[in-house]
Amino acid sequence: MFPPPPARASGSESTIRGILKNRAYVGEAYGHCTYLTPSKGRRSPLESVGAGVTAKRRPEEEWIPVAVPEILDQQTFDLAQEKLSHNRKFATRNNKIHHYLLRTLVSCGSCRQGSNARTTWDGRSYYVCRGRNEVVAEQRCRSRHIPAGQLDELVWRDLCEVLTHPEHIKAALRRAHGGEWLPQELRARLGGVQKAVAQIERQDGRLLDAYLGGVLELSEFERKREELKSRSDALLTQKRQLEATARERAELSGVADSIEESCEQMKAGLSNATFTQKRALVELLVDRVIVTGGEVEWHWVWVWV
Repeated sequence: MFPPPPARASGSESTIRGILKNRAYVGEAYGHCTYLTPSKGRRSPLESVGAGVTAKRRPEEEWIPVAVPEILDQQTFDLAQEKLSHNRKFATRNNKIHHYLLRTLVSCGSCRQGSNARTTWDGRSYYVCRGRNEVVAEQRCRSRHIPAGQLDELVWRDLCEVLTHPEHIKAALRRAHGGEWLPQELRARLGGVQKAVAQIERQDGRLLDAYLGGVLELSEFERKREELKSRSDALLTQKRQLEATARERAELSGVADSIEESCEQMKAGLSNATFTQKRALVELLVDRVIVTGGEVEWHWVWVWV
């Protein structure tokens, strides 16, 4: 059936659920049920993919029956399935009554796991780190519950501030790209490098004429030409870097203009937005909200780039 957990470990909730749903206990077992495929997701947005493979279920007609002894009677197994169905129906994750603006977007900065949204019997809503549910005490996250209302309000207020003042985003873009050069300065530097490259090409031509005219020995000609080539290679590298910077600055300018236009369109009606409208905007613009103790960090989805 299922192997026992290793020493000093306990079965996770998913392992226990797998045991309760395993029909091998009523004498029905199959092999060749899954196959491995490259992973497309991860356990948490803040954790690495890991092994990089995921088990996918094969079509039932490809399964191979295996004879196993019956341990439970069918009635007991059916009662367990009814209980699982009841628990799933009334689970907190399926509660559609309460509104959580940042649902599925909050991660714990301490253990890097995601958070579930919960509301207590007396109406208080929280984002709760999934790491707090670890069965093994040593692996359990100790982070505190995050008041959902306060976090939702904080992120929404910051979002409105950014959309109302897009110049903050433009300034952040400039900082991320190492500051802003004046276009004329960039053009002047590029022009200077191009002139230097052209001058070296002329020197190389004169050097060749001197060698062919018998003025220079072969060894002297090769030495001087190697020096010119080294200088030319360095200048060409600098030229490519300046050209790449010029393209980057042009793209950055276009992105900044696009951001300003998009913010102008989206900020209309922010003060009167319904929860559904707020949630749609959050899903569009917010990639992840990371809470570490009392600090909150949130990441953009760069929809303009």
